[in-house]
Amino acid sequence: MTKPRVHFIRGGASYLPELQAYAAHLAALGHESTVHADAGTVPADAQVLWWICGRVPRDAAARWPRAYQVHEYASASVPPAAALKDRVKRWTHPRPQHRVFQSDWVRERMGFIDDVPWSLRDMGVPQAFFEARAAGAPEFDLVYLGETTRLAAFAAALAAIRDAGLGLLVVGAMDDSLRAAAGHATCTGRIAQDEVPAQLLRARAGLNLMPGRLPFSEQTSTKVLEYLAVGLPVVGNGYPWFERAAREHAGRLRSLEVADANAWRTAMASLPPREEDRSQRLSLAWDARLRGLPVWSALP
Repeated sequence: MTKPRVHFIRGGASYLPELQAYAAHLAALGHESTVHADAGTVPADAQVLWWICGRVPRDAAARWPRAYQVHEYASASVPPAAALKDRVKRWTHPRPQHRVFQSDWVRERMGFIDDVPWSLRDMGVPQAFFEARAAGAPEFDLVYLGETTRLAAFAAALAAIRDAGLGLLVVGAMDDSLRAAAGHATCTGRIAQDEVPAQLLRARAGLNLMPGRLPFSEQTSTKVLEYLAVGLPVVGNGYPWFERAAREHAGRLRSLEVADANAWRTAMASLPPREEDRSQRLSLAWDARLRGLPVWSALP
C-alpha cells in the first residue's frame, strides 16, 4: 500500500539541509515528499503537511481538515524582538498533530502548554563529511564555514587572527563590508555542498564565532558538527552550547579570548591533529539523528 506524500512548507530563503535528509529517510519509510515555498501550492487533498515554522496560517487546520499536520521549530526566533516573535507563534499557530523541536531548549523557549506529541531532532551532517579525506597537508590554519554576515560582529577577532599570523579560509561569499574586516582571508565564494568537505580539509582547524546572545548561544552550531565530521578540531568564542559540546567531544573543541592575538598563537600551537578515524562521531550523522524519532511512527 502506497503511503501518503509528505508536503513540506518552508518560508524564506534559509538554508535547510534537513529537508534533503528528511526526503531520503521518508523514502526509506515508503513516503514520497515535496517541498513548497508557499502553502498555496499544496493540494487540497494533501494528507500530511509538515510546516517549517516560520509562521503557520491560522486557517491551516481548516484548509486541510483531514491532513496530519506537523509543526517543526528548527530554531527559536532571532532578534530583534525574538521573545515576542516566539510568543506570537505560541498564541497564533493552530494546534497540529505533532511538533518537532531542534532541542529541549527550543521546546521550552516556545512554551506550548498542551498535550500535543513531540519529537526532538538535532542538526546532523551528511555521510560524505565522515568519508572525506584530505588531499594533502593543510594550506590554512583556520577555516570558517557558514553565515558570513555574522562575521562582521567579530572584527576584533578577525584582526587578532591576522595579527597572530594565521591563515584563514572563508567558505562562502563575502560582501564589501566583511572584506573590510577580513581582507586578509582567502574566500572560496559560493560552492555546492558536495564541495564543502574538501574545502574544510584545506585547514588545520575549524573556526566558530557565534554571538553570545539568545537564541544563538543555546542552539546547535551546524558548522561545528561539520568540522568534527571531517576530523577538524574547533576553536572559537565560548558560550553555553559550545561549552556543552566541548564536554561531549573531549579535546576537540577549544574556546579562547578571540580578540587576543597571543591567545590564538597559544591555542593553535597546542591543537590536536585532524582525526582520520571519525567513527566515534557518527552519532552526528543525519541517519543517526533521524532514526527512532516518534514522529515517524505517528505519520499515517
